[in-house]
Amino acid sequence: MTRGYIVPIGGAEKKIRNRAILRRFLAVSGGDQARIAVIPTASKLAETGQLYVDLFEDLGAHQVDSLPFQERSDCTRRDWLKILEQASGVFITGGNQLRLSTTIGGTTVSELLRIRNNQDGLTVGGTSAGASILSEHMIAYGKEGPTPRADMVSLVPGFGLTHEIIVDQHFRKRDRLGRLLAALAFNPRPIGIGLDENTAAFISPTDLIEVLGTGAITIVDPSGMEFSSMDSAHKNAPVSVLGIQLHVLTEGCTYDIPTRKAAHGPVMI
Repeated sequence: MTRGYIVPIGGAEKKIRNRAILRRFLAVSGGDQARIAVIPTASKLAETGQLYVDLFEDLGAHQVDSLPFQERSDCTRRDWLKILEQASGVFITGGNQLRLSTTIGGTTVSELLRIRNNQDGLTVGGTSAGASILSEHMIAYGKEGPTPRADMVSLVPGFGLTHEIIVDQHFRKRDRLGRLLAALAFNPRPIGIGLDENTAAFISPTDLIEVLGTGAITIVDPSGMEFSSMDSAHKNAPVSVLGIQLHVLTEGCTYDIPTRKAAHGPVMI
């Protein structure tokens, strides 16, 4: 049994020129032999699924299918489940992550993604909302700002592919450091991953994160947290969080989740 790659993307990945993130996703999904299933459920735009079908076909995938689950009853469709059973990579588009959790969460589809990612080597990735849903706990929504505050963030169950991380996306553009810190202040078990736009974390089967893209990934390691005032903070009050460690990683950098060690890539001169 081999776990597949988990690939959260910060949103707004390049789709026309320099499609490095989508190209790498295809590579770790089987390259020109890849069978990609696109799940556009989070998006309200009818053309989203076909957009990614066209993109992955243009990049050379062997087969690409869009599975537009719109109702929970869609998650029992035998023909769509068969596509997921045969896929080598699943890509979850952006939109509203609560549409993903309320439509697919707790269904055969989410269970199949979790089992196949953890046992069959299925690559599962997502952009924006599709990135947030991948982990055990998902940031459903929250307020902007650099300082963690009480009542700043709301968490709901995700698809549960991993319990080692919690993800936030559009990180720098939407000023989301505070809400990621607030999420970790509740319980410092997972590491926090803040993804800038057009930036991806390729998490290998051994839980090594490789950074790819034009932005940065902010890693918040709360394992050394000495104190959090979240339990006593009044509504909207700032929260004290002591002893956490923060890394900012750009393309080529890595972070090993089991050892909590970051490493830089080649130095550009």
